[in-house]
Formats: sequence, structure tokens, C-alpha cells
Amino acid sequence: MRGRGILALLVAAAGLAAGCATNGGGGGGGTMSDSSCAAIKQQLNRLDAKGVRSSVEAQAAGRPISAQQKADADAYNKALSDYLGGRCHEAKT
Repeated sequence: MRGRGILALLVAAAGLAAGCATNGGGGGGGTMSDSSCAAIKQQLNRLDAKGVRSSVEAQAAGRPISAQQKADADAYNKALSDYLGGRCHEAKT
């Protein structure tokens, strides 16, 4: 049980690092509009409700998952990358 929590933390940290790397490297980036962030957050919540995070963790651990689980995990990772890369997690001032 404890190892699973650590794995989830590592997956989240990797997503955060990827989001920061896409914005910090002089690629323009910038923050997304509130409505774009809300739409991405809604997609993440919908995927969370489906239980996709366990597929993301399984994929990260190299465990076999079905084609549908892989598609859902890839969609979750892309949405998370967009959310972090758009700086949606930062407080708006």
C-alpha cells in the first residue's frame, strides 16, 4: 500500500517536471485562459472518476494493461501535461 502511494507521487512529480520543462524552456508557453483550464480540469476529474489513475500507475510500473486502459492513461497524461504546462495549477493574480 505504501509503495503505491510513492509511485503515485513519482508519477505526479514526473508530470509536474514535464509541465515545467515545456514552459521554462523559452518555448513561449504562458498561462491558459480560465475556461481552458476549467475544461482540462473537468476532463481530469472525469478520468479520475473512471479510475484511470490506477491504469496510469500500472503503465508507469510496466504492468500490462488493455488497449482501452492504455488509451485512457495516455489521455490522462496528456491532459495533466496540458494542465501543468498551461500553468493552470498556479494561482491567478
